[in-house]
Amino acid sequence: MSKPLSLPFDPIARADDLWKQRWGSVPSMAAITSIMRAHQILLAEVDSVVRPHGLTFARYEALVLLTFSRAGELPMSKIGERLMVHPTSVTNTVDRLVRSGLVTKRPNPNDGRGVLASITARGREVCDAATRDLMAAEFGLGAYDDEECREIFAMLRPLRVAARDFAAPGEA
Repeated sequence: MSKPLSLPFDPIARADDLWKQRWGSVPSMAAITSIMRAHQILLAEVDSVVRPHGLTFARYEALVLLTFSRAGELPMSKIGERLMVHPTSVTNTVDRLVRSGLVTKRPNPNDGRGVLASITARGREVCDAATRDLMAAEFGLGAYDDEECREIFAMLRPLRVAARDFAAPGEA
């Protein structure tokens, strides 16, 4: 499947101009539209990189999270909390990883109702290979240098703090 031809104009800039004419200048409209389009572009890029490994980016994130844990396993509830996704999404993601042989699940001995997800040796191999490929692809952000990536992170951080993703420094 080939990529469609580029438009001869920036549709978001055009929408911004038309917005200004109709409702006045609202820079946040162009910003949110740009962020949403960037999300589409980046998700398509990273998914295309991890797809040959039998992963989606969401499944990749779960594997990485498990590799970061000391024992290579975490309660399902902790996975959802750390990835900031709904419990149903965690269950779906982990169940697909289980079917692929990359993760196992077992009852949590410390919580009678909880379930632990554990990364398998094959899961570690796949995670490492996908990570190498994502790093080579610069996680889809090759249009930016290291400093610009740091600036993007810093620029989006206040939005994440305002959404209460985490406690701001001095707030905990």
